[in-house]
Amino acid sequence: MILFGRRFRPFSITSFRTKLTLVSVLCILLPALVTLVVYNLLTRDAVKEQAVSGAKQTLELIDGHVSNTLEYMTYLLNYIQEDIDLKMALKQLNDTVYSEDRLTNEQYTTGSVVRYKIDSLTAAGESVYLTIVLPNGMYFTNYPAYEYAPARILKEPWLRQANGVYGYHSYWPGTLPTQFLSEKGRNPYQLTVVRALRNQSSDNSTIYAYVVVTIMESRIHRYFERLAAGQEVMLLDRDDRVLSHTDAGHIGTDFAYLKQAEGEPERDIVRRDGTDYLISQHPISFSVNGWKLVSLTPYRTAVTKINAIFQNVFLFQLVSFVLFFILLMVALRAFTKPLVKLDKVAVEVQKGDLSVRSSIRGMDEIGRLGKSFDGMLERISDMIEEITQTQARKRKAELSMLQAQINPHFLFNVLNSIRMKVLGRGDRESAEMIASLSKLLRMTIQDQGSIPLHDEVETVIDYMKLMNMRQKETAVLEVDIAPEVYLERVPRFFLQPLIENALIHGLNQQAGTVFLEASLEEADLIRIRVRDTGQGMDAEKLERLRRRLSALPGEEAAGPDKKGFSSIGLANVYERMRMTFGERFRMVIDSTEGAGTVITMYIPKQEEAEPHVQGHAGG
Repeated sequence: MILFGRRFRPFSITSFRTKLTLVSVLCILLPALVTLVVYNLLTRDAVKEQAVSGAKQTLELIDGHVSNTLEYMTYLLNYIQEDIDLKMALKQLNDTVYSEDRLTNEQYTTGSVVRYKIDSLTAAGESVYLTIVLPNGMYFTNYPAYEYAPARILKEPWLRQANGVYGYHSYWPGTLPTQFLSEKGRNPYQLTVVRALRNQSSDNSTIYAYVVVTIMESRIHRYFERLAAGQEVMLLDRDDRVLSHTDAGHIGTDFAYLKQAEGEPERDIVRRDGTDYLISQHPISFSVNGWKLVSLTPYRTAVTKINAIFQNVFLFQLVSFVLFFILLMVALRAFTKPLVKLDKVAVEVQKGDLSVRSSIRGMDEIGRLGKSFDGMLERISDMIEEITQTQARKRKAELSMLQAQINPHFLFNVLNSIRMKVLGRGDRESAEMIASLSKLLRMTIQDQGSIPLHDEVETVIDYMKLMNMRQKETAVLEVDIAPEVYLERVPRFFLQPLIENALIHGLNQQAGTVFLEASLEEADLIRIRVRDTGQGMDAEKLERLRRRLSALPGEEAAGPDKKGFSSIGLANVYERMRMTFGERFRMVIDSTEGAGTVITMYIPKQEEAEPHVQGHAGG
């Protein structure tokens, strides 16, 4: 029963149908809601990862174009530095005195070689501004002099950093305001690289020329516009300063959001001006120290499609749930109808009417439950009748035992008087025989249903003494009782018929040995074995005896056995033990003709036992 606290007991749910309905609805509704939430979260993460992955792929594509451009600029520097003719010409010109108003023949002739090389080098390929400036002020360009005065390069502050770079390394000043007259209107920024050419002799590493290659920054950000639609892409230097951007207003500013992303758990998301962006970065594959491409994608744009899908899925599940709920109500009412009927039958049975039946049948669990319930009622009726019959048989068996006692009180008193007179005349052996008989009679008048096993064994020993007195030849009783079963409670006189059968039918009232053993077979099972060394029986007689024991209760003990001390036969003992201990009691009979008979009983253990006892009875 589902209760909402003890104070709300009036609102408890007592109907199984209502409980089943609520549980079914909860089992469908809760997983559906959890699925929607998890689906939304996982899908958003997947979309975010896909957007970041797409942005990185775009950056890799842009990187290819940007790196090619930067490599072309470096190629020009390397060519000028490696070309032997240019190297010799520039060194010769640097050793002369340069006057901008007047050139010497040597300067003009050697300068023509340099100008020819420059024009040939930049005639094809991408548009670049190439400038060679000598320390003496002489310069060479691939553009008209009115565009820009190259001599000003010697006064630029970034030239001092270029002086500290050696070999094939170049210095990248980064993005600078455009210096070329024809480009200032269209392209406010330019990207420049400079290399100082030095003498390679060990005693002279002086600079003999500066090579400066410049392109417009717009060439870089046009790659962004063409290849990264819907994304904000920029080129940053090692200090996260913007080198190239589609919005010229951002060039030269610091991009602080990259460091912000590195310090947040969600490293792929940054917030700028109240808007969340997915951020991706990719280092430039060209070997420029620390330059990288960064992409910003509005998070809302990335998840717009998934939001629409989520809304459609939610509406679909809502409609599906309503339809399912209606079908569930109809199905549950049909499925629980037999249970309601079974409940009504149970109420009638509780009132005492065992004749009512549910008549519910079917191949499912409820049908089998109805059939089992009806069968249970049938078995209850049969059990009531069987218990009545069992009690009657038990009373009949007890009556048979009482009939065999033949006024035991009177006999007990007479025997005691005789024993005292015999003992007074000095005949101790006869007195002991009478004492044994007196003990047997005492056991018959005791009103105890069960006795300790050691008392039953003592009774058997006394009985054996009496039987040896009446026989011509003496039989021996060997007793071996384990300590753990010594005090176990057992029915009275359940061993005497077995010993009697061993003496009369087994040993045929002749000399021999009867073995009585008792031990703990399992943790809660006692094994009692009676074995004789008599004549035994053949297989046919043994099978007939076994069938007699397995026959219907009460058939074997129909009449008294006149040959023994009492009229309680073997089957009577078997039935008494079965009624006392139930189905757990077992009796096993084995016999070999000429080798004796063994009767083994297995009795459920009830109490702790005490020390081991061994006895010997003989004549």
